[in-house]
Amino acid sequence: MVNKVCSLIMITLLSGIVLLTNGCNGGSAMASDGDTVRVHYTGTLEDGTTFDTSVGHEPLEFTLGEGNMIPGFEKAVYGLKIGESKTVTIPVEEAYGPHRDDLVIIMEREQLPADLDPKVGQQLQMQQTDGRTAVVIVTDVSETTITVDANHPLAGKDLTFEIELVEIK
Repeated sequence: MVNKVCSLIMITLLSGIVLLTNGCNGGSAMASDGDTVRVHYTGTLEDGTTFDTSVGHEPLEFTLGEGNMIPGFEKAVYGLKIGESKTVTIPVEEAYGPHRDDLVIIMEREQLPADLDPKVGQQLQMQQTDGRTAVVIVTDVSETTITVDANHPLAGKDLTFEIELVEIK
């Protein structure tokens, strides 16, 4: 929480007493580089389909400037004040990037473990040549081959987010 000294100013007017507050509840704090923030969000696709939301769950927490979020989402949070909301459409380039055909791989079924019976839509883990693990989605299955897609499921899509800044730590 942003620590602020709340000031209270009393002004007596002929019609009564007016109380003014300044700086209470972090209302003037704006999210900036290095801040750890908590946000509620709802992400939708161009057709209005919701693909993810934090509503009804704990807010998403991350630190601005660390690069842990897609660039367009992080950029949208900069400058928000606590309690402020905005809706932004993030283009492909600032989201998960374009869909890359070179990440769609056709494999011979004989390369797979004998007990694996892949189904379209199934997620599999594959080991990359550098030893890292990649999650792929099975997109086609035939008697002799399977096709897997290593693109992020949201690659190639513009994303719309409704974002509310809940807290700056």
